[in-house]
This record gives sequence, structure tokens and C-alpha cells, in this order.
Amino acid sequence: MADRIASDHPSVQTVRSTCTETTTGVQLELPADEQDAFTADEVVRIVLDGDELFARIERALVDDTLIVTGIYETPSLARDPSGGTDRLAEWADNHSIDPGSSVLVDIVEPDYLYGLREPGATAYYDAYEPPSESLSSIAENLDE
Repeated sequence: MADRIASDHPSVQTVRSTCTETTTGVQLELPADEQDAFTADEVVRIVLDGDELFARIERALVDDTLIVTGIYETPSLARDPSGGTDRLAEWADNHSIDPGSSVLVDIVEPDYLYGLREPGATAYYDAYEPPSESLSSIAENLDE
């Protein structure tokens, strides 16, 4: 059974990102001075309002900034979102997060589990150990 931890727990690092508008919706830009806390081009778990979903942290083509362009139901949709629904845009709309607004990114388990919340809100996460590298690669191959 996983332990529940709050976003204000000392083990949770919080990074303030910026919601920006794109031609297809919104994305999150991670600040340059905090980018060491994230791994580019990896699919990670992201919790939105208690739902565990998946996103790919990518490098922007223009300036090498790390961005989250969408959040999806499965790891395969995070890798290839062409057939999926972007839950990030829906979440931003439901929480009245406009382009230019801040979004807090909680690092629950680096390179594995993150959470999004609006400033001033508290979120609760199920914290558990990420799978070993060998199990991760097996799961990734099965997902494809």
C-alpha cells in the first residue's frame, strides 16, 4: 500500500512553471534554473486532481527549454498523442489557469511521479517506489 503525502511535505520539491498558450491548447514551461530536477524525453506519471496520468517532458525546439505539452491517459498516448485527449488543457480550463499564469509542479519521486496544482492549493499523492530499470523497460516494451 502506498503512503499518502501532502504537497507541503518536506520530501516534495515544488517548482513554479508557467502556463503558455500554443496553437492547439496550452503547455507548461519549466524554469531554466530548475531543469535539473527533470529528465527530458522521458514519459513520467503526473497526478491531476487525484488522477494518475502520463506526460512526456520535452525540450522546446526554439530555446531548449523543458516543456510539458500535454497529459494523457496512457504512456503510449504521451509518446504519440495523435489519438488522445490532452487532459492538461482540460485541467487548466477547469482551474481557470490562463496563459501566463503559474502552475505548481510537485516532484514527488524524481523522474517518475509529479503532480500539478494551482498556487495556494494543497494536493495529496500516493508515494511509492518507482519500478526497477529492468521492470520499467519490460513495461515500456509491452506498452508499445
